[in-house]
Amino acid sequence: MVRVPKLTPADAAAALRNPLAFIADRWTPDPRTVRRAALAALVMAVVIVVTGGAVRLTGSGLGCPTWPTCTDDSLTTTRAMGVHGVIEFGNRMLTYVLCAAVGWAIIAARSRKPWRRDLTRLGWAQFWVVMGNAVLGGIVVLVGLNPYTVAAHFLLSTALITVATVTWQRTREGDTEPRPLVGGAVRQLVWFLVAAAVLLIAVGTVVTGAGPHAGDSSEVARIPLDWEMIAKLHAVLAWIVVTLTFALWFILKAVDAPKGPLSRTRDLFLILLAQGVIGYIQYFTHLPEALVALHMLGSCLMWIATLRVLLSLRERPETPATVPGPATEVSVGTPA
Repeated sequence: MVRVPKLTPADAAAALRNPLAFIADRWTPDPRTVRRAALAALVMAVVIVVTGGAVRLTGSGLGCPTWPTCTDDSLTTTRAMGVHGVIEFGNRMLTYVLCAAVGWAIIAARSRKPWRRDLTRLGWAQFWVVMGNAVLGGIVVLVGLNPYTVAAHFLLSTALITVATVTWQRTREGDTEPRPLVGGAVRQLVWFLVAAAVLLIAVGTVVTGAGPHAGDSSEVARIPLDWEMIAKLHAVLAWIVVTLTFALWFILKAVDAPKGPLSRTRDLFLILLAQGVIGYIQYFTHLPEALVALHMLGSCLMWIATLRVLLSLRERPETPATVPGPATEVSVGTPA
């Protein structure tokens, strides 16, 4: 059995003053643990988007009609709220699971040896985005699912996915200055791809705000635009992203780029094709809820894949101090 150290009053005081430093002094996580913690935060960021979509698609957006409590008289859902209350309140509770995942990522990053300030800052950035989006989610309920606030809620969730993806990538790299793997023209093309993907996601929120899935069975305001026309614009932007991705893959092959950028670009292309198939089917079948949910998941995966393409264009090798080799090992009792 592992002997548990006794805590002194000084230890307790130190833990209260700075609990993260207290844990870091007594725990050194394996590098795989740090990576898994970052990945868990990313997975939960995607899950909260998909479950939030389920709230809207089942008409449960006002299942809990107020915030931060579920009703004026109850913190939690009641029997009178029915299944819609359960779905809406369940999604609220998942926010705590997301906070736990982000908290684990922060603790693991802070306890890593050697400590990297950038990982801790990225973890805290996720935390504050989660807190901001929780407040914005409450505002969405209080204003009766106003479509503009719903769009902002989704875009802030996309920002969380962005930070979580960067964090996950940084846990798998060193702390040195980034070294480009491709030329400036290729990097510029990828930035055009990223900009087109951002515009694609933004227009997608307009399609949602103007479309038939308002999020509740009651009369909910919609964005005063022809959703079919916006959906066609969304499809055009999707084809632009697909074309840029294919052009990038072709150029990377032509310049004999490293395997990393090629693999990430291939992954993005396959996700875009699957997303396009789902998008066209849902359009011609009048937006069935299951396909809309799949399309929302695809949007998250598409954005993660786009970011991975961008991040694959450079490398940050581990420093010698963090990756000890055979030359640094010295036997006990043998002169160095």
